[in-house]
Amino acid sequence: MEINLEQIKENKSINELLEFSLINIDKPSGPTSFSVSQFVKNSLKLRKTSHFGTLDPQVSGVLPVALNRASRLNDYFIDKDKTYVGIMRLHKTIPEKKLKEVIKKFIGKIKQIPPLRSRVKREIREREVKSFDILEIDNKDVLFLTQVQAGTYIRKLCDDIGKEIGGAHMLELRRIKAGIFDENKSVNLYDFERAVEEYNNGNETFLRKILIPAEIIGTILKTIQVRKSSLPSLLRGKPIFKEDFENEREITSLNYGEKIAIFYQNRFIEVARITNEKKIIARPEFVFN
Repeated sequence: MEINLEQIKENKSINELLEFSLINIDKPSGPTSFSVSQFVKNSLKLRKTSHFGTLDPQVSGVLPVALNRASRLNDYFIDKDKTYVGIMRLHKTIPEKKLKEVIKKFIGKIKQIPPLRSRVKREIREREVKSFDILEIDNKDVLFLTQVQAGTYIRKLCDDIGKEIGGAHMLELRRIKAGIFDENKSVNLYDFERAVEEYNNGNETFLRKILIPAEIIGTILKTIQVRKSSLPSLLRGKPIFKEDFENEREITSLNYGEKIAIFYQNRFIEVARITNEKKIIARPEFVFN
């Protein structure tokens, strides 16, 4: 059964949505990702918010922000491919053909050390560059489009390319896609503020429009339907057995360690991890009760 997000949104009150939703923010250049997340939290008077994937202050673009209990889903969304458009400034003019040949060396698996100002441990990490395409060259400025594995540092990538051609650095960068979230369905801070103002004045229409039910987790994880009779025990956090599945044949398609989204019709129940135990099929990681 396919999850119907529009129906879920329609059937929920605004308070229910604020408890378990996301907003796809278009972060401007300037503020930190944390400050944008806090701004959303304070504007909506929420207990908690969490952003999916940090953007440097000077980088703009897609910054999904989870509201209240949806923040618990952070780990399931954050480790997805990212797509950026940016400008790399070359330190000297080189032929386009040579530049493309050098860029080819950085497609695929690469090694990176996080920059000094990064909060993560500075050790060599393997990341994958899925694509790096030149869109336009204007003198020494190269407009590029790149899709990379989560955790890839584009500034470092530009610097490493530069070391092969006499120098280069990243001049501008914008994230246009983060996993399933893209810029075409993002909301800028001005429109977000307007939606909040309308909501505070009694009109929830604009805010409701930009809220994304966190049940969207069912589009990135394999979705499994369970029986209605199993709901009381599953909502108490019990493990999932074969007899809990609506369609027991689905068990054969599950792999040890895989994370799955458990639903009863359009109602999200939990995220669970497949086990290798004899009778227990999966154990809960997050139960939405």
